[in-house]
Amino acid sequence: MRVLIIEDEKKTLGFIRKGLQEAGYVVEAAESASAGLTMSANSEFDLIVLDVMLPDGNGMDVSRQLRNEGFKGFILMLTALDSTRDKVRGLDSGADDYLSKPFEFDELLARIRALLRRKEGGRTRLSFEDLQMDLIQRRVQRNGTDITLTQKEFSLLEYFLRNASRPLTRTEIGENVWDVHFDNESNVIDVYVRHLRKKIDEPFPSRLLHTVTGYGYVLKRGEL
Repeated sequence: MRVLIIEDEKKTLGFIRKGLQEAGYVVEAAESASAGLTMSANSEFDLIVLDVMLPDGNGMDVSRQLRNEGFKGFILMLTALDSTRDKVRGLDSGADDYLSKPFEFDELLARIRALLRRKEGGRTRLSFEDLQMDLIQRRVQRNGTDITLTQKEFSLLEYFLRNASRPLTRTEIGENVWDVHFDNESNVIDVYVRHLRKKIDEPFPSRLLHTVTGYGYVLKRGEL
C-alpha cells in the first residue's frame, strides 16, 4: 500500500513515516497543502494521512479538492480538534476516517488495517495457486507451510500477488514497493527477488516467480 502523509509538524511527520515504513508501507511525505496536492496529482496513492491544520490551507479544503480531482483512495484525517461537529465536518469533506491528536501509533495502524479491509471488500487474504497471504495477520503460507518474510519481502510479494500473471517492469516494482524516487540503476529489486525465491520457490516442487528477460518479473502458474 502506498501512503502519502500531509503533515507540517516535523516530529509528528517523522514519527508516522518511520512507523509506517517499518510496518511495510511505501511512504511519501509533504509538509504543506500545496505540496500534498501536487504529489497526489503526480503519483497514485492508496491512502492519504491528512492533517487538518496546515500552514497554507485547511485539511478539510484539501480533502474536498482531492475528491473533486478524482482521488479514489482513502483519506485518514488527523486533527487536534475532537468535537463531534469537527468530526462530522471532516467526514463530510470526503475523509474516510478521523483520528484525534494525540494518538497511539497502534491505533493509527488499526485504522489503516480497517480501511484496507474495506478496500478489499472485507477480503483480507490474497492467494495464487498454493500461495496464500493474510494481509491483517501478515502471514504467508505455501502449500500449508508457514513462510517467514521481512517487511520489504512481504510488500514485494503482496505487489506480485495483486498483479499475478501480469509481467511487471523493474520501474513499476521500484515505484510501488519502494518509492517514486527509486533508483532504476540499483540492483536492489533483483536482490530481493532472489531472497523471495529462496523462501517461496526453492523449498517447493514448482516455481511461481519468473524472470521476464529484458523486462522484469512475473508471478505465474508454477513450472517444474
